[in-house]
Amino acid sequence: MKTVEMKKATATLAKYARESAKEPIIVTVEGKPVAVVVAIEGEDIEAISVGTHPRFLSLIERSRARQKAEGGISSGEMRRRLKIA
Repeated sequence: MKTVEMKKATATLAKYARESAKEPIIVTVEGKPVAVVVAIEGEDIEAISVGTHPRFLSLIERSRARQKAEGGISSGEMRRRLKIA
């Protein structure tokens, strides 16, 4: 993983995008990460939009916390019940 301090990030966005095919590039401000450039080949805009939306991520976190606190059905058990391979 490559790290670039924002003040030193003078290359074009296109260059960082090309480099991200090899490894993610983390942009930092005073050593703290503020952004990341990652390759997303094979993904569509909708999947990326939903998967990075703060409300969706919050919903997932709440669901995980609830499952941890109250229990639930494992994905393996759900597949068995639905007869999915």
